[in-house]
Parts: sequence; structure tokens; C-alpha cells
Amino acid sequence: MTSLGSVYWRLWSASGLSNLADGIVKVALGLVAVQFTRSPSLVAGLAAVSSLPWLVFALHAGVLADRVDRRRAMLAANLVRAALVAVLAAAIALGFGSIWLLYVVALGLGIAETVHDTAAQAILPQIVGRDRLTRANSRLFAAELTANEFAGPPLGGFLVAAGASVAFAAPSALWIVALAALFFVPGSFRADRPQGTSVREDLVEGLRFLWENRILRILAIMVGGFNFATSAVITLFVLYAVGPSSAMGLSEQAYGFLLAVIALGSLAGSFVAERIELALGRSRALVLSLLTGAAFAGIPAVTTDPYVIGAVFFLGGAGVVLWNVIVVSLRQRIIPDHLLGRATSGHRLVAWGTKPLGAAAAGLLAEVFGLRPVFAGAAAVILALLPGLRVLTNERPAA
Repeated sequence: MTSLGSVYWRLWSASGLSNLADGIVKVALGLVAVQFTRSPSLVAGLAAVSSLPWLVFALHAGVLADRVDRRRAMLAANLVRAALVAVLAAAIALGFGSIWLLYVVALGLGIAETVHDTAAQAILPQIVGRDRLTRANSRLFAAELTANEFAGPPLGGFLVAAGASVAFAAPSALWIVALAALFFVPGSFRADRPQGTSVREDLVEGLRFLWENRILRILAIMVGGFNFATSAVITLFVLYAVGPSSAMGLSEQAYGFLLAVIALGSLAGSFVAERIELALGRSRALVLSLLTGAAFAGIPAVTTDPYVIGAVFFLGGAGVVLWNVIVVSLRQRIIPDHLLGRATSGHRLVAWGTKPLGAAAAGLLAEVFGLRPVFAGAAAVILALLPGLRVLTNERPAA
């Protein structure tokens, strides 16, 4: 088995540190938000603002990733994220914190994330080559998910308990360390592409490639539906789980640990994804992923038992990473290097642009119907995606 190389492992280290910071911030934003308001629509709005850039800025982030050195784009994005949370930590320490300040910082972090993540997916084939992408993505997802969802959430819960300003100062320091690790990734990572084209021409070229490839088009639509549903669940789960007036009555630390179970499942899934794909084939493996996702979304509608919810969250986390390893590796193999940033961002516009819509819809529906009907509806949305896999036979993606 060919080594992935030292350059890959430097990228891997930088990604792990960056995702640890991101995991802390995402949990901290929700926990600090409920200190300012208990309104479901305002809490859901914060999550919607965080993911809004994937809806309005993703395509331009893709153009940027195909025009500039992708490593430098990632460095700039991490620098912006470190600065934003440092300012937020200082403002809270000085007594200027508010739900609206959280909104502003969440929006800025979301924009930086679109640039960083689009460039990160585009740079990987340049580092390891397309023949090693499944293994490289498996290892990368293991690091990212362990940091973002396993270590980050409980650490975020403990840091918020220690103080809101501390909870945001720590990830700022982590992003600075990630900058240092990424700085020592050598080489130039600018795509070889025609010069002199306009931004509009670049956008059209990337979207046309994505739309005309039937496999990529269907997968983007399916991921969009999945993310719409899971965004609704994650957005409202903090209200369902945290505080004495909530259905589950958990503390901030217990909530962080429960979310960490998702990452534990994701970590387990990252080590077996390649084997499951080989054993079941791509199509049946993706069916399994959707079924575990539906269970993940719907389980809070039927129980408040943290152990039952935790067990299903574990399976849901494994299913998500199984999907990601298969689909991301397939997309990176299909898309030419000079289009990878734009076509990836076009995919994410559809796939991730639904996240703010799901969060906003969840807040509005929960105000009228309550939390549990939203969880049940999210599970139904995921199950409704299953017919889309009929066209994704094992032979078609292989071709």
C-alpha cells in the first residue's frame, strides 16, 4: 500500500487543529446564544446565518479556489477565523456580548469556512493523486470528525461552563497553530487553467459540468435534502436537550458529550468505510447511510432517553462519514483539476445551501408545532430521498 506522504500528513495535522477549533466554536455559539435568548427562532437563526454563506458565497469561493494558490486561500481563511473569535472573546469579557454580535461573528466564520473547505477539497488530489483518494479522505475525515465532533463538543461545553470569553479565546489560539502547520506544506497549489476568463465565465463552466454529469447532479440534490433535514434537527436539539426546562434536562457538559457520540460513530465509520464500500458496493452502502441518517433525525421524536439517543446518534455518525468518503472521493475522481474548486462549490451550493433553509424552517415550525414534530418530519424527508439511489447503480458510478 503506497504511503500518503509527509506533505499529506502536514495537511492532515492542520485540518485536525482547524476542525477542533471549529467544533468548539459551533457548540459554544449555541450554548452562549441560549444565555441571551430562549427563542427557538433566534437560536435557529444563528445556525442559519452560520451556514448562509454556502448558499450565497459558495460559487465565488469555488472560483477563488481555481484562480489562486489553494494553500494560501486556506491560510487566509484560518487567519480571519482566528481574528473573529478573538474579537468576540474580548467583547464578551468586556460586557459587550449579545445575540446580535454572535450573528455577526457567525456570518464571518461561515464566509471564511466556505473559502477554506472548498480549497481544502480541491487541494487534496494535487497532494495524493486520484488513485489514493479513498484512503486519504478516510484518514482526513477521521481526523476532522474526531476533532470537530468528538473532542470539540465536550471541550466546548466545559469551556462555556468556565466562561464564554474563554470558550472563544481557545479556538482562536488553535486556528493560529493550524496556520503554522499549514504554512509548512511546501509547493504551489494553483490550478493549471486558461487565463483571462471572467468570473461569470468561470461560474458557468463549473455549474455546466456539474449539471451535465447525471451522477454528480443527483448526488448534490440528495445531499441537499439530507442536510436540510439534519440541520433542522441539530439546530433545535440544544433546546430539546439542555437546561432544567428542556425535555431531556441535560447540563452543557452532558450535551457536549452526547454530541460527541456522533463523532465517535463517525470515527468508527471512517475506519470501515472503505471495507463497507467494497463489501456492499457503492449503491447499497449509500442506502445504508440514508437509513442510519433517518434514524438519527427521528430518534428524539420518540424518546428522551440519552442512552437510546446516543446509540442511534453513533450509528448516524457512522452513516454520514460512509456517505462522505464514497461521494467526495467519487467527485474528486470525476472532476478535472482546473474545475475542482468551482464544481465542488456548485455541489455545495446545492448540498450545503439547504442548511440555513433547514435551520430557518425548523425554528418557524417549532414555534407552531413544537420540537418533536420537527424531528419526525426531518426523518421523513431523509427517507423520501431513497428513490434517488435507483439511478446510482454500482456500475454507473464505477463507469
